[in-house]
Amino acid sequence: MPEVTAHAPGFPSWAELSSPDVAASNAFYCELFGWYVYTMENVFGDYHVFTLGGVEGPAVAGMQPLVDDSAKPSWTCYFRSDDIPATLDTVRAMGGRELLEPTDVNNLGRMALCGDPEGADFALWEPYDFPGAEVVDEPSAMCWVELATHDIDGARRFYNAVFGWRSVDRSYYEPAYTNWKIGDWSVAGMLPLESWWPVGFPPHWIPYFWVLDCDATAARAAELGAVVHVPPTDIKPGRLSVLTDPAGARLAVLTPAVDDRAAVRSRP
Repeated sequence: MPEVTAHAPGFPSWAELSSPDVAASNAFYCELFGWYVYTMENVFGDYHVFTLGGVEGPAVAGMQPLVDDSAKPSWTCYFRSDDIPATLDTVRAMGGRELLEPTDVNNLGRMALCGDPEGADFALWEPYDFPGAEVVDEPSAMCWVELATHDIDGARRFYNAVFGWRSVDRSYYEPAYTNWKIGDWSVAGMLPLESWWPVGFPPHWIPYFWVLDCDATAARAAELGAVVHVPPTDIKPGRLSVLTDPAGARLAVLTPAVDDRAAVRSRP
């Protein structure tokens, strides 16, 4: 399994769960993905790190308790920045919001929390000693991030300016899918909110996790208390299912059509 030692600016670099019940979320994700979890202290208190292969294994995602009872369980997608204050300047100039000011997280790195003009939250990460996810595009690891929003054109303008992305239309299914690229490399996707989610769901980012058998994973997730919003479905990149975990946090699982994710991400 090739481990990641750095993420380029503008690339997704980490996924973090905010959970109202850390013990229950540990049990769910460790059973579903075969993850191991350990706890560390940071400036926000206890922080839980999901890994592959024990405490020494590569980190794949993180988890923290919800900050207060009014907050909703969610996965937050982090994007690499090499200058968080400058990135935040662009966020504000394009109509977004700074939700948490730049904060040093021990010796690991610096983070900030943002909201786009439609209200979808995302985070910035500027690494010191910790690059972010230490394995991606492998089974049980993050393999994609995706925005669901009402304002497709507005989101294109916003994220193209903030991260230097380039928008490419894909015909994976109807309606058209937006593929965001940096150079020749695909980094994220976007679709209209109504495509996967029922009325009332707010705009949001979700992570996708690679699984070997989408059908079996979706069925096991439901047995463990998840709600499957999109049953296993074939699309051009593979077979996917979209769900909320037992606490209500949104995520997707994907069994890629081909194992060579580099070939998929670098297609024109």
